[in-house]
Amino acid sequence: MFAHDFWAGAHYRSFAMWSRAKYDAVVIGAGPNGLAAALALARSGIETLVVEAKDTPGGGMRTLELTQPGFLHDVCSSIHPLGLASPWFRALELDVEWVHPDAPLAHVMRDGRAVMLERSIDETAAQLGRDGAAYRKLVAPYVANFNALLAEILGPLRFPHAPVLMARFGLVGLRSLQGLVRAKLTTDEAGGLLAGIAAHSMVPLDALATASFGLVLAISAHAVGWPLARGGSGAIRDALVARLREAGGEIVVGHPVRDLRELPPARAYLFDVTPRQLVSIAGDRLPASYAEQLGRYRYGPGVFKIDWALRGPVPWRDARCARAATVHLSGTVDDIARAEQAAHAGTVAERPFILFVQPTLFDPTRAPAGMHTAWAYCHVGHGSAIDATEQIESHVESVAPGFRDLILARATKNTTQLEEYNSNYIGGDINGGLSDLRQLFFRPIPSIDPYATPAPDIFLCSSSTPPGGGIHGMCGYAAARSALSRVFDKPAPSLVWS
Repeated sequence: MFAHDFWAGAHYRSFAMWSRAKYDAVVIGAGPNGLAAALALARSGIETLVVEAKDTPGGGMRTLELTQPGFLHDVCSSIHPLGLASPWFRALELDVEWVHPDAPLAHVMRDGRAVMLERSIDETAAQLGRDGAAYRKLVAPYVANFNALLAEILGPLRFPHAPVLMARFGLVGLRSLQGLVRAKLTTDEAGGLLAGIAAHSMVPLDALATASFGLVLAISAHAVGWPLARGGSGAIRDALVARLREAGGEIVVGHPVRDLRELPPARAYLFDVTPRQLVSIAGDRLPASYAEQLGRYRYGPGVFKIDWALRGPVPWRDARCARAATVHLSGTVDDIARAEQAAHAGTVAERPFILFVQPTLFDPTRAPAGMHTAWAYCHVGHGSAIDATEQIESHVESVAPGFRDLILARATKNTTQLEEYNSNYIGGDINGGLSDLRQLFFRPIPSIDPYATPAPDIFLCSSSTPPGGGIHGMCGYAAARSALSRVFDKPAPSLVWS
């Protein structure tokens, strides 16, 4: 298997060791949140070092030749609605070319028909028959007030700055997705569309607050789209690294940290890790009672992922699927709920819910001329060793006859291999922890400042803090804001909300 990092060396260099005897701040982990935290610190005049275990920075933002030379695959995330909308990334003015597919999403029903989530609310509603008006009522008020909604959801739990807006959103968003569908919608198409989007939460769809995931991502599709970064998600990584270098930050790669004492002296340490690693690395620097609380932090299901090199575009039964980079497979709310329940029971459904991405339809730089890449994953049990290749490829073949004939090469990762790739993906959980109602708001523990720990110089900046998973950098920014206030008595850099 190829593992060449197409972007290696573009905007940073590997140091054998850090260049100073001590720093103001050290960030452990160069994923999106670690880099976001380091940038907020460095732009505030704080001498900042980032220490990364792997040979390149990036975490969930790496683009590698996983199958054959010239085929560039995003190892983790590819589609970035919150990356484009992130108020911290906007403030950084990242040098990223965002590519917008014709439509954000195609949701495929069992018979191969697609329901398209369009940028236009009206065009989406027009496909939903008698549910069109109900769908419009669910999303339109929040699309019109998207920046105000974003300011509330991309941060820790607090008294809302827009209480009327959030009260209205809470009435629908705190429901289970299945409950919302039963109460508001009647067609398989509308219910399936929202269920597929809500399934990104990796939480059973009968759980409270799963409706919020479906609504926020649908609202984002209408407000800003579901774009990808030209050249791969590694381009976002490189843009962040370039800004960090401009701000005077330093990155050391290829240096796993197993004990806090391995790091140079600093006034603050910010960890882009999950609670399990924080307890292991910080050791007795954390009070036993706090470490016990972190030990009760819960991780969610894992994923099984396939990357393909293809000799041509996917031959969808419904040709409209080629208008979207993201395709959900498939079916009704009940189909998807059964698949997600199976993952939480520790297995995989015979017909799993599948997230399928076809980036080269819109970014041909990722493959040789005339060729394509695609990837897909399904949710499986936490830590499962299952190989879901047959379930995934059979499912794709059923709605895109001839797909298997296009496969030149494939690369797969089960939950164990994902955790080996990134130690934050514990048991294959790519969200940094279960995002059920309790841990959606209170990550990693209930706290007014969830980024601070009882140790005054230790902070947590990963997706195990609010607002959770995704490439948006807001967990890192909020942790840096906490450190700047508590340790350095400085304000955080300003955000850009529009």
